[in-house]
Amino acid sequence: MDKQPGPGAGPPWWWRHGPPGWSRWADQHDEAREGEGDGDSGTNRRPRWPWRSTVLVMVFVLAGSNFAARAQEGERVALDPFGRVLLFVAGALLLWRKRHPVPVVFGTVAAVLLYVGAGYPYGPVFLTVVVACFSAIVSGHRHAAWAAMATLWTGHLLIAHVLYRWLPPSGDRAASWTQEIVIATWLVALVAVSELARTRREQWARERAERAQAARRRADEERLRIARELHDVLAHSISVINVQAGVGLALLDSDPEQARTALGTIKAKSKEALGEVRQVLDTLRAPGAAPRAPAPGLDRLPELVEQAASAGLTVTVEGEASRLPPGVDLAAFRIVQEALTNVVRHSGSREARVCIERDGGRLRLRIDDDGPATGADAGGGGNGLAGMRERAAALGGTIEAGPRPDGGFRVLAVLPLEVKEDR
Repeated sequence: MDKQPGPGAGPPWWWRHGPPGWSRWADQHDEAREGEGDGDSGTNRRPRWPWRSTVLVMVFVLAGSNFAARAQEGERVALDPFGRVLLFVAGALLLWRKRHPVPVVFGTVAAVLLYVGAGYPYGPVFLTVVVACFSAIVSGHRHAAWAAMATLWTGHLLIAHVLYRWLPPSGDRAASWTQEIVIATWLVALVAVSELARTRREQWARERAERAQAARRRADEERLRIARELHDVLAHSISVINVQAGVGLALLDSDPEQARTALGTIKAKSKEALGEVRQVLDTLRAPGAAPRAPAPGLDRLPELVEQAASAGLTVTVEGEASRLPPGVDLAAFRIVQEALTNVVRHSGSREARVCIERDGGRLRLRIDDDGPATGADAGGGGNGLAGMRERAAALGGTIEAGPRPDGGFRVLAVLPLEVKEDR
């Protein structure tokens, strides 16, 4: 019993809307349908059928051969149905030149040699070999194309100088060697042009791959930068808010005024954190747009000291650094901010020291606390230290973080003051 077609069955897409290649809209629909069936979203999609160019070549070859037959009447065999079939086959094979370039180039060579051996008029039939050879070389099948061209020249040499005695037209004479040299020159020129096109195509492909890789690298760097900014802003702000919330809860009944101060600090800090987060998110909504607020720098170090003091941490600052490059200034501020946040979260010490020094063309930042470490992740290898190292490495600097020999913890950052911009 015949199987009944399902609800989605019917004529194929190309039957209803024309063969592939006839319309750009149909081609895009075909690509979308093929991509839906592939597990890799169509990355292994087969080449499209070159209908347009194939039809144009076939029309040109058939029409041009008719004119050539009239011009060579009496010299070559007149075109008959078999000759037209050979012309049609040589042109139709080009439809598969992108999917099967090697069989196509040898098939067109065979059809052309059979056409010439049958004594039919010389003409544009050789264009089919040109197109097939070009496609084979550009697609990477160089040696096969060379072999096909050598076969064409050798076959023509045999036909024109050996087999012509037994082949039509009768009374034909051997071709001149000058003609063979001209044919060989044209074949060499065809291979050379095809090789040049292949080389340029590979070069363009490499350039596109390099541009895509550079774009992915820039996107990854931007993603990491935004992740660092969000981590630094939220980790510091939430640490201060957490400490102040604990103070407010502890003093809510015994000292309402101090609890009110803690709540005020929470409100101010949360507002500041929201503003900085909004600034980071604005860069996602409008890439490349100028920031609405200046990036923080070491000129805001007193604010960090004040915020640390509200969290119960006394910070002593030694030295100063003015007129730093924007990138270095932001990295230095974030490193100090993250280091103080870690002291608040992971150290039992309530005192920290920040030392800022200029050493030639470098900026040295040293943040010390006397410990002891508290918490399971004290001394950490978490996102905070990783973010500091990434900031320093992006500028060509270094970060050293670890316990001190005499107790406590130290973060030492060395940042170059002259940062080379990426080209």
